[in-house]
Amino acid sequence: MKNLNQNDLLKSNFLKTISKETMKNLIAGEWKDSDEVSENINPSDTSDIISTFYRGSYNHIFDTINFAKDAQKDWAKSSIYLRQEILNDIADKLLANKDYYGEIIAREAGKPIKEATDEVVKSAEFFSYFAAEAIRLKGAFMDSPRDSVDIEVINEPVGVIGVITPWNYPLAIAAWKIAPALAYGNSVILKPSSQTPAIAYILAKIIDTTKLPKGVFSLVFGKGGVIGNALAESKKVHAITFTGSVAVGKELAKRSITSMTKLQLEMGSKNSLIILDDADINIAVEAALKGAYNANGQKCTSCSKIIVTEGIYTKFLEIFKTKMKSLVVGNAMNPSSQIGPCIDKKQLDANLEYIKLGQEEGATLVCGGEAIKAETDGYYFSPALFVDGKSSMRINQEEMFAAIACVIKVKDYDEAIEVLNDTEFGLSGGIITNNLKKAMQFKHDAEIGNVMINLPTAGMDNHVPFGGRKGSSYGSREKSYAASDFYTTTKTAYIKY
Repeated sequence: MKNLNQNDLLKSNFLKTISKETMKNLIAGEWKDSDEVSENINPSDTSDIISTFYRGSYNHIFDTINFAKDAQKDWAKSSIYLRQEILNDIADKLLANKDYYGEIIAREAGKPIKEATDEVVKSAEFFSYFAAEAIRLKGAFMDSPRDSVDIEVINEPVGVIGVITPWNYPLAIAAWKIAPALAYGNSVILKPSSQTPAIAYILAKIIDTTKLPKGVFSLVFGKGGVIGNALAESKKVHAITFTGSVAVGKELAKRSITSMTKLQLEMGSKNSLIILDDADINIAVEAALKGAYNANGQKCTSCSKIIVTEGIYTKFLEIFKTKMKSLVVGNAMNPSSQIGPCIDKKQLDANLEYIKLGQEEGATLVCGGEAIKAETDGYYFSPALFVDGKSSMRINQEEMFAAIACVIKVKDYDEAIEVLNDTEFGLSGGIITNNLKKAMQFKHDAEIGNVMINLPTAGMDNHVPFGGRKGSSYGSREKSYAASDFYTTTKTAYIKY
């Protein structure tokens, strides 16, 4: 038998635990079970039970919050070099077994294996980035108009942070929330989606093997109505960062107001891609395909509204239809699959309902939009394309979170902007054009947080701020240097000498 290094042992132990044992919660520094067990099913192959896990109770979250609050006091005083070391350690351990962790994401989230492995790499980059940010904590000294008075501006950790994450980017979104929280001296309670518990468990196990003091990081599986609500209502939880649906985000906001909890909410979206007459047709088709159908349309930055001016409409549609019909739908673990399954039957049924609704509203279904069979039993859906769409249709107003796109023909740039902004959301949007004036104008006209020019609407970099406008986001921006706005609080000290 070959000798196993530390990373091999981590992989071996995780594989054994995930496949053979019920995954526990990391509560108050200890791994604990509960009275309720749930299964984690592979949406690509419903006969594959990836793991089982214990759902946490109200008592579990109550104990966790208390312990996290006490642990945070010492962690806030910890060396910035210790924080850097720990975050880099997490990054290294993620990268050491990226292929295996990518397989876990592919199996439980239904994300094609290459995209899933890329997510592991991106997640490691978040921890590396904030490892560097940990030793760049900034304060300031300012002059006072009064004699013999100095002013110091100090950035301090907020305290206990509740982190609530979705299933579509189960590792990356957790990473971009957890990494800055720890870097700036906060404690973290992670409540992951019950549809993707295994990768959250792996991340928690990795964090638990570092030098991070017990209780600074906790993992609690469970129902949002139990765990999420408890986090929102506790006066000992100082901030909550959430990515998910509008309905849940608004409920968290209502419950948090009594304790004045600091909130950061990333919620719904309805993103559009504008294609003007002067666009490079190949760039336009590629951007529309990737934006609409990558990850089965299950991205908050996916574009389901494709707005095309009349001069290029026919040519674009002809090429786009041909390309989209060649997309390969299949098991996420199959390297040839470009699109995996819907996350579950509920999402598949919702997709089919939107297909029916779009036809009832008067849009023309050109192709796709069916539940299909693949090499294994799963929740497979053929990418769908509507034409003859109007902006007022529900399929062009609501976030479908599906591989469904609708092409809307418009007269010119001005009408295109009206259609793009005709939504309660404002996360991401793009334009394909060779007209520099129109491109620059678009940056100002689009009521969105992320502007993409000659690029797909999805695909944001790690080191820049991320967030939306209107109903898409509430609170400060995520990622990059902007994260300090949420994970720290500013104190101003006046010193008389």
